[in-house]
Amino acid sequence: MDSDMALVLGVVFALLSIPSILSAMTDGRAPRASAVTILIAGALIIFAIKTHPGGYQISDVPHAFVTVVARYMP
Repeated sequence: MDSDMALVLGVVFALLSIPSILSAMTDGRAPRASAVTILIAGALIIFAIKTHPGGYQISDVPHAFVTVVARYMP
């Protein structure tokens, strides 16, 4: 897995876990599954930052998304 893919997956997992966290807190439950998802997302983002030469800047994130989407679109 290259660093762009790890970054994109980490950001997507983090964004998708937000509704789950809000739902669990609204229902009075502990957001266990969401917490695990956030940990996985954080690990993927840290992996991406560490393995990308020179790291990532905030302005590099949209380019990473476009690169990954373009790679898998026919």
